[in-house]
Amino acid sequence: MEGLKTSSNRTVLLTGAAKRLGKVITLHFAKAGWNVVLHYGSSKQAALETLSQIKALGVQAIAVQANLAEPDSMKALFQAGVDQFGRIDCLINSASVFEYDRPSQEAHILSQAGLVRNMQVNLAAPVLLAQEMFHHLQRQPPRNDELVPVTIQLLDQKLINLNPDYFSYTLSKSALLTATEMMALDFAPTLRSVGLAPGITLPSGKQTEAEFLQAHQMTPMGYSSSPDDIAQAALFIANAKAITGTTIYVDGGQHLIPSQRDVMFNIQ
Repeated sequence: MEGLKTSSNRTVLLTGAAKRLGKVITLHFAKAGWNVVLHYGSSKQAALETLSQIKALGVQAIAVQANLAEPDSMKALFQAGVDQFGRIDCLINSASVFEYDRPSQEAHILSQAGLVRNMQVNLAAPVLLAQEMFHHLQRQPPRNDELVPVTIQLLDQKLINLNPDYFSYTLSKSALLTATEMMALDFAPTLRSVGLAPGITLPSGKQTEAEFLQAHQMTPMGYSSSPDDIAQAALFIANAKAITGTTIYVDGGQHLIPSQRDVMFNIQ
């Protein structure tokens, strides 16, 4: 499926698409023939490099800078995609704030600013962009194929087995999980709403490569998720018209193993 070109005109808007996991997902959709609206925050050079790679695959793409903590900037991002391609068929919210805090640890205690930042980017932006997409689609004629538009929210396997590490991040993603189910009801049948929860996929923070590899193997399958695993799942969801109101966990079964600490700390 990765190299298959679609005969129809399909467009994906992906936030946080300039690098890391977002970049891999973006390139995967481009290889499948989708037009791409590539959002970036401050990583302009990385965005331009990714944009060049996408265009080399023979599809159309634009890169749009936006601050997801600012409603007007966020609306301008969505409108730029509509102005360029006419419609958006898939919205993937990959951008997120991921900063360590925990109420019991004075060195990393929660702050109001941190909570607000997480809620703005990890919750408010995905929900408001989904709302924009729903009202946009209501003004569009129905597609002449079987594709049913979808919003895909990047969540986290730890939402199955909660622990207090990355407290503000986890709180915002937990709210987004609930919002994903509520939007599935509210937007049907015009727009689907699906969660996609990776396991430990890439090194984070100060984690070394050796620490990442050790944590990555702590699953029933002996491995968690790769960026390609997540990209393949996202493309599957985009084409699976009967999937809505649920979350797909792509983590090698990592969510089946309870942990009192975040997985990145589970090393021996």
